[in-house]
Amino acid sequence: MSILIDEKTRLLIQGITGGEGSFHAKRCIEYGTNVVAGMTPGRGGTRVEGVEVFNTVESAVRQTGANVSMIFVPPAAAADAILEAADAGIPLIVCITEGIPVLDMVTVHRYLMDKPSRLIGPNCPGLISPGKCKVGIMAGDIHRQGNVGVVSRSGTLTYETVAQLTGLEIGQSTCVGIGGDPLPGTTFVDILKLFEDDEETRAIVLIGEIGGNMEQDAATYIKEKITKPVVAFVAGASAPPGRRMGHAGAIISGSTGRAQDKIAALAGAGAIIAPHPAEIGITLKKAFK
Repeated sequence: MSILIDEKTRLLIQGITGGEGSFHAKRCIEYGTNVVAGMTPGRGGTRVEGVEVFNTVESAVRQTGANVSMIFVPPAAAADAILEAADAGIPLIVCITEGIPVLDMVTVHRYLMDKPSRLIGPNCPGLISPGKCKVGIMAGDIHRQGNVGVVSRSGTLTYETVAQLTGLEIGQSTCVGIGGDPLPGTTFVDILKLFEDDEETRAIVLIGEIGGNMEQDAATYIKEKITKPVVAFVAGASAPPGRRMGHAGAIISGSTGRAQDKIAALAGAGAIIAPHPAEIGITLKKAFK
């Protein structure tokens, strides 16, 4: 098993005719992902990397049975792209686009409240179930199939962590980048629930960062619901208050956003804290021999 994506995934790429869309469509296909359709208005009937392009998401879903969408649409139009995918009934929408206005995402969140679609992102690297399916911009070859679930706000730290785990011959069940924006479509708690229910996932790595209170929410859920071992790392311990560090959501605006408070909450919930980003893999290996 894995979570969210697997060999049965039928991927649609919105914005496939752009430079980023076509580049990553090729990488997903090379990894073995079943990319069944692309979508760019006005480009219907053409092909990119052998994949048929449609003018609308609805027509792509109707003709190909696409059940996951990956979005490479520019920021100004990305919110509409998410809404179009939801209207077409796509269960999983993965938005890679960075820089979507927060007000646009407020509208998206409200619209999705009564829809069955799940949004991963925006401003995220996507997700991968190693050996099964890749829906994102990560390098597939650093992953190894196994039993550790990874969930992270940071794309770069996800790659670093996965490379460490694979180097230690520790495989991953699914790796999910939830994104670094203030209003992500999916939270730590959402993914923790899925990992807890997944028989293949036997341990979890959680990578947080400053800003917001998602890590504290995750700590509460870990303490109350998670029966599997959790290793956590929180980036940004040296970040000064009021200064954004990288991601739009990585800004300390109160005590709940500080790395120290997040670390304390996770440790109090029973998570094992990795002291340094370079030690996430070895912390997991030492803790769960």
